[in-house]
Amino acid sequence: MNTQRQFDWDNQKNLTNQEAHSVSFEQASKAFSDPKHVIIYDEAHSQDENRYFLLGFDGVGVVTVRFTLRNEVIRIFGAGYWRKGKKIYEENKK
Repeated sequence: MNTQRQFDWDNQKNLTNQEAHSVSFEQASKAFSDPKHVIIYDEAHSQDENRYFLLGFDGVGVVTVRFTLRNEVIRIFGAGYWRKGKKIYEENKK
C-alpha cells in the first residue's frame, strides 16, 4: 500500500505565489505532514470541484494551503503565511 502523498501544481502559479507570498508550493506541501494540521472546506470556491484550506506547520511557520483532490493527487492552488490561518490553527491545537 502506497501511503506517500502525491502533489501537483501549475509551475507558473507556483512562481507567482512565491513572489506574492514568499512560499513555494514545495515548502507548503510539508504542512500536510503536520499531525496537528486543520482542514477547512472552502465553500466559496467549490463550485466545480471541492476545494479546501489546510492550516499546518511547514517547518518555517503556520501556512495556509489552498488545494483540491484530483484522482487522489493533492493539487495546490495557493499558499501563504496568513494571520487568520495561524489563529485558527492555534485555536484548534488547544
